[in-house]
Amino acid sequence: MCSGLLTVLLTIFLLPSSVPEPLAYKDCGSQSGKLLVLDVSPCPEQPCPLKRGDVYTINTTFVSNVNSKSATAMVHGIIMGVPAPFPISEPDGCKSGLSCPIISGQTYTYLTKLPIKKEYPCIKLVVEWQLQDENNQNLFCWKIPVQITDG
Repeated sequence: MCSGLLTVLLTIFLLPSSVPEPLAYKDCGSQSGKLLVLDVSPCPEQPCPLKRGDVYTINTTFVSNVNSKSATAMVHGIIMGVPAPFPISEPDGCKSGLSCPIISGQTYTYLTKLPIKKEYPCIKLVVEWQLQDENNQNLFCWKIPVQITDG
């Protein structure tokens, strides 16, 4: 009986953890909030391989330092240092998991989807994602390297 229990315990501890590693990101100017956690799923490595035709989940946890009636997302693809606007289907952060109005000192989770269209070129770039308050100040701003692929 003890050897059976030992085998089960060893199996549990030696299996790879199903908890993902925190995603390494660069804070690019969170002025009116503090970014706590960023998760892009799935993103098994960096640069994040984004397969054309797939949809990725963006989950960001932050603390607001201001009161704001609204939150607006802006996304850019930075290629060779040049930012290019990237349209997203729902820029209204209050429709992406946030409970608005936003209250200073509260922790929020912003949750949205990022579809990678088949017509996107296969390229390495940096994604910059900002969520701005009603005064156009960043509640959070993050950058991560990505590579759009065919799979």
